Amino acid sequence: MHPVLFGHLAIKRSSLILFLVLSAATARAQDPPPKIGPFVVDLHATVPKYPSSPTLAASHDVVVAELPGRGLGVQVGGQVYFFRWRAVTFGIGGEYAASRGHRSPPKITGTQTDATALRESEEKFSSAGSALSFNFGTGHGWSYISGGLGQSTWSVIPAGRAPLPSDLARLKTINYGGGARWFSKTHVAFSFDVRFYAINPGPASIDFPGSPRTTMLVIGAGVSLK
Repeated sequence: MHPVLFGHLAIKRSSLILFLVLSAATARAQDPPPKIGPFVVDLHATVPKYPSSPTLAASHDVVVAELPGRGLGVQVGGQVYFFRWRAVTFGIGGEYAASRGHRSPPKITGTQTDATALRESEEKFSSAGSALSFNFGTGHGWSYISGGLGQSTWSVIPAGRAPLPSDLARLKTINYGGGARWFSKTHVAFSFDVRFYAINPGPASIDFPGSPRTTMLVIGAGVSLK
């Protein structure tokens, strides 16, 4: 083949390849962002802030200094997105949260005597419930607010004492809060959730009052899968 003709064909081929690449890039840039959903699963590590009040302590046969105050836990949830209206995508699903906190009495030094009566204690919280969510954004990332109904068990048991009725009761609970998800990959996102659990009062026993109506804060962060 003549060198001039060969060079002319090579230039044409390069121009065609460049045109196809630029056209594909332009088409991708013009594609609308993906929709939220169709489903998502959240896996979070959590830090609950357990309430500390004299009323709560009295209901579980402990003193305020024996309440753990904080703990560590997990939170698992899922949503299916079924309807979009203007800027809002609606989702429905459920969530389960469980956590545990521990409190040991302080070490006694010198002439301290106030710590000698304090006992080791363990606090546990678990909750399962429904969740309706209102979501804002695109499939690349979105924020949400959500809430639902469920039941919780919440126990505070010091060393050497059997569980009280308030430690074993299933309590009606309303959960509400919000969070966000950012998908750095197609199916995996970093996510966080801030949730409040409004817990109904617990039953009283012969010797102790029931646990009070309480709102517990739980902060979680982890991954979301879709």
